[in-house]
Amino acid sequence: MPGLAQRAFAEWLGTAFLLAAVVGSGIMAARLSGGNVALALLCNTIATGAILVVLILTFASISGAHFNPAVTLAFALRGETAWRDAAIYIAAQISGAIIGVWIAHLMFELPLLQLSLTQRTGAGQWLAEAVATFGLLLTIFGVASRTPTAVPYAVGLYITSAYWFTASTSFANPAVTIARSLSDTFAGIAPQGAPAFIAAQIAGALLAIPLAGWLWGRDPAKRDTRPLAS
Repeated sequence: MPGLAQRAFAEWLGTAFLLAAVVGSGIMAARLSGGNVALALLCNTIATGAILVVLILTFASISGAHFNPAVTLAFALRGETAWRDAAIYIAAQISGAIIGVWIAHLMFELPLLQLSLTQRTGAGQWLAEAVATFGLLLTIFGVASRTPTAVPYAVGLYITSAYWFTASTSFANPAVTIARSLSDTFAGIAPQGAPAFIAAQIAGALLAIPLAGWLWGRDPAKRDTRPLAS
């Protein structure tokens, strides 16, 4: 198994690429869609789903390709990731996500430091984030239990779908939420809305853990060997 430094760097780099894709494709879509928000969201969705598949295939053999503190927390609670490793993973994910947003800003010649003004709040959006994260964790655990090689495609397709069936456009990731609050672009979320989103995401993940254990069981001996993400 790769060392912790290699695994943490894979989580950092993968999450940075994920956020560069999410924010960068949002900027490009907003510029090219002529004000058609549905078209811009579709472009943003396709880029996000596609990059997830690529990143999981690239980094799964190194770190498990979590790219998501909710996923890492779930595996720690299931005894499949050591808590020390989980803490380092989460720090790498959050810092990588912020770097990814900054890189997107630089690529499109926007101010590096920003705060989003996009208001995303309300009971419906909070429920959507809980549902989105709940479904993501079930997708990962369910597919990994039987056909682990299909996880990259299942996660990419799930997020592509959840962009459209959830009211929040499926952030489903605390690191993504934090980073997107630092971008006043198409993909942004105002910082004051982020804590409720993160709380809903953690709640969704915590609900998925016992259900996944009941449905598919668990194998603590397989530590970070399966492709996982968001």
